[in-house]
Amino acid sequence: MKKIITIAGSNSQKSINKSLITYTNGLLENVDIISIDLNDYVLPIYGADFEAENGIPTSVKRLDELLNTADGFIVSLAEHNGSYAAVFKNTIDWLSRVNMKIWREKPMLLMAASPGARGGATVLQLASAYFPFMGASITDTFSLPSFYDNFNYGEIKDESLKNDILTKVNKFQTTIK
Repeated sequence: MKKIITIAGSNSQKSINKSLITYTNGLLENVDIISIDLNDYVLPIYGADFEAENGIPTSVKRLDELLNTADGFIVSLAEHNGSYAAVFKNTIDWLSRVNMKIWREKPMLLMAASPGARGGATVLQLASAYFPFMGASITDTFSLPSFYDNFNYGEIKDESLKNDILTKVNKFQTTIK
């Protein structure tokens, strides 16, 4: 069975991107899903001096080993001031010290959810441009705008958004088989 790793790029316990990941997990079929919670990998702020003095943290090595097992990734990014959440950026900074091709040239469905009408468009654009250099083979992107209007009780309410994500999840699943 293929293994999909899902990551919400946030450390918030009430993350709307975690909600989107949970919803998306329910659309996947016949795969083993591993959902990574960044709170399980508490890391010091990356710095060359820290790395020289202390080496790579054990939790980074554990996370890197887990990423090695994936056949594909679904990542939903929180947008903070037009970029990644600090916890996500710090995590990929550390992971790149072990393997610059963090995403292992594997298929990725890249998503973002936002309470605003742009739906994390800026962070999606940033990640779409940068992640391929880190080994992501992005199959598609999905944006969930106006989260609190379009998502309720664990479900996307808007039919066109619901159809859009289903189409993109199906395309992603086809690429990992």
